Amino acid sequence: MKKQKNISLQEWLPLEKIYEKGIVKLKDGTYIKIIKINPINYNLKSDLEKQSILNSYKLFLKTCNFDIQILIQSDKKDLSNHINYIQEKLKSEKNKNLILLSENYINFIQKNNQDKKSSSKNFYIILKKSNELKNKNEYEEMIIQELNDNFFKIKECLARCGNIVNQIEEKSELINIIKMFLRKQIEIK
Repeated sequence: MKKQKNISLQEWLPLEKIYEKGIVKLKDGTYIKIIKINPINYNLKSDLEKQSILNSYKLFLKTCNFDIQILIQSDKKDLSNHINYIQEKLKSEKNKNLILLSENYINFIQKNNQDKKSSSKNFYIILKKSNELKNKNEYEEMIIQELNDNFFKIKECLARCGNIVNQIEEKSELINIIKMFLRKQIEIK
């Protein structure tokens, strides 16, 4: 029976180098840039606003003549601290209508929390640029500049839809996003 070699996470991951501003170089010479999106609540918009958003989104899709991937991460939230906070505030409340409203709100939160419907979502766009000249490091700056230019195109287009588009500024923030993604992948398996 062959002995299986244990490899470290660093050896297993295809990451070669993590840069600032959301850029990662993969071991195969490909570069990616991760962008965080804070979306609007489309359901709260009027019909006219929805039509405008859809038109802006179509423009966004036409503008993206480069590789992108949209990643949505859901994260279950524990709302017990929020419930405890409301219950503490209720102890000193005199208004019976406010007490009743707060108790109904607490019941609603508890039911959603039990049904596992309470979660937050993080939205990311991942840009990809392959280094066709894999051994030519002098092209690295051009690739990074192209990824940054594509970020500004996306930012401009999605801002027209009402979304807030953020560049990942720090390596530590990028590492946390990668860890969060890996943690979710492990939970699925």
